[in-house]
Amino acid sequence: MDINGSVAIVTGAGSGIGQALAWGLADDGARVVAADIDADAVAATAAARAGRIIGQRADASSSTDIEALIALAEKEFGPVDLYAANAGIGCGLGLGIGEAAWDLAFDVNLRAHIRAATLLTPKWVERGRGYFVSVASAAGLLTQLGSPAYSVTKHAAVGFAEWLSITYGDKGIGVSCLCPMGVKTPLLDGLTQSDDPATKVAGSSITAAGDVLQPEAVARITLDAIRAETFLVLPHPQVLDMYRQKGADYDRWIAGMRRYQGVLEEQVKSS
Repeated sequence: MDINGSVAIVTGAGSGIGQALAWGLADDGARVVAADIDADAVAATAAARAGRIIGQRADASSSTDIEALIALAEKEFGPVDLYAANAGIGCGLGLGIGEAAWDLAFDVNLRAHIRAATLLTPKWVERGRGYFVSVASAAGLLTQLGSPAYSVTKHAAVGFAEWLSITYGDKGIGVSCLCPMGVKTPLLDGLTQSDDPATKVAGSSITAAGDVLQPEAVARITLDAIRAETFLVLPHPQVLDMYRQKGADYDRWIAGMRRYQGVLEEQVKSS
């Protein structure tokens, strides 16, 4: 896909990967509607690239808000060429998080993607082109210790991106699915800086597995993947090795993850 001259929408663009993606798209010649539930944060994202980015407060999981973002982009810039479903949420640890947390995780981490694709795909098929970026996680290929809602919804996001690419790839619609491990974002900071032992274990499982990358580096890798129309985007190459090991011997991989969890729990206790 040619990013220069395109029109893009990026959700969760008030910080982290979403902000870096919005800036990277704008720097590469796109006109961007940046959305975030934090109005002040997304306004700052837009101000940093004034004239190329419009900031809009929006709930990425709301069909009404997604419709409004599409309408804003079309009014200000023209038909939407690319949608980056980046907004994400953790929603707590363990089985006791409750139904409301599960619903929120599914709404933000999965249904937000489905709702956006449902609104945009018919237009893209008619035009013969369009691009969907699903920001999932390595947790969607492997798992996330401690957080069932994050693990399950990120697996589902990867599955939906696969389906979308298979179903519409021959109709001009490109799909990239981003699955990083540790990235310096508020979501990861909330885990690593917590005083709660279980939360610390969840954070350590990410930071101990590989380098923590800056959002700008992840955005640049993602933009290169969009240009090449690559489906699976792995800023941490070792994720592919882990994924292959998982598929080659599932029971061995699960046993290894149990041991890894135990080691991290002992480290947190002794710290």
